[in-house]
Amino acid sequence: MGGIVLLVETAEECCGVEHGYTAAKEAYLRRMKLIEGQARGIARMIEQDEYCIDILTQVSAVNSALKSVAMALLKDHLEHCVAAAAREGGDAAQQKFDEAMTAISRLTR
Repeated sequence: MGGIVLLVETAEECCGVEHGYTAAKEAYLRRMKLIEGQARGIARMIEQDEYCIDILTQVSAVNSALKSVAMALLKDHLEHCVAAAAREGGDAAQQKFDEAMTAISRLTR
């Protein structure tokens, strides 16, 4: 399984004052806590020797939920950070475009 690569930037380094997801931060945190609960439920199902297909169904639900969060974060990033960089132009715009393309590539594998 591949590792996770994090590009750590402060909001100022990214796109000025705040990240694209900042306005929806609480909603993202709620969604991630729900997903965390689902993942713990899968672990319990495995511990309790539940039926394989039932476990796989729950794994699929977690994957779908994570993909939904990822796509929403990507949308926020494109609308906020990439758009701001595009308005400024230059190397920053190209860098944000390249980062977005890399993220899209990872999400569509």
